Amino acid sequence: MNYWCCQNGSIGDLMGIFNLFGKKDASSELTKPSPFRISTEWTPYSLYSNRNNSTILNIKLKNMTKETLLTSVVVELPQTLGFDTMGVSKEREVRVGELVADEEKDLGVEVYGGMKSDPGEYTVLLTAIAHYRDYGHVINAVKKRTTLKVV
Repeated sequence: MNYWCCQNGSIGDLMGIFNLFGKKDASSELTKPSPFRISTEWTPYSLYSNRNNSTILNIKLKNMTKETLLTSVVVELPQTLGFDTMGVSKEREVRVGELVADEEKDLGVEVYGGMKSDPGEYTVLLTAIAHYRDYGHVINAVKKRTTLKVV
């Protein structure tokens, strides 16, 4: 079998055609450093099991790039925890706004435990998202897991 690139040119010519149609080398995007640094702390450190009580997840989010980023943070909770006293809401998006280069923002999200919160450790997932133009377009995202102890 003869392929077009072997008859009429090299593989580099074929890559040039892909670049013409919008395909690009993604390896440079994969080696970029993380755009955010996320640190978390619980206040108080734990929840009491099988009781209606709450704790605050303190989030420190720092822009590690040299440009301004439109930013949001999504917090996802396991089944037995919630963002309200009834435990219905399991996901919350906090729209941070624009973070300039090296700026750090502090956020606080209240997390509730309830009658179904048995003793153990629960994993909470945070996703910091860099947006383009508006909150509907995503450039990059960084995920972090943190653990909440229920005693």
